[in-house]
Amino acid sequence: MQAALAVFILEDEALVRMMIIQMVEELGHRVVAEAGSVSEALPLAEQAAFDLALLDINVGGDNSADIAAIVERRSLPFIFVSSYNAAGLPAPLNDRRSKSPFKLKR
Repeated sequence: MQAALAVFILEDEALVRMMIIQMVEELGHRVVAEAGSVSEALPLAEQAAFDLALLDINVGGDNSADIAAIVERRSLPFIFVSSYNAAGLPAPLNDRRSKSPFKLKR
């Protein structure tokens, strides 16, 4: 059995955030921090105890690249959860691609 992960979620749309939280919890993990704006997320990214961050790219018109950079500096993994395709990745991270062996069908 896989251990439950502590998850940090950054998503500006409240209903979408609630849906993601529900999915994470249904998968047996727990949400330990959540934010609806980049300013709200900054202290959480720096100080919260979590195993994985799920980050929206466009958060109320702001870019989440600074949050991703903080999470990465802490040597913690993050996943962009967004309706943007790879071309919408924040500039400092647009050279990154998923290392997942799974391919999405379009």
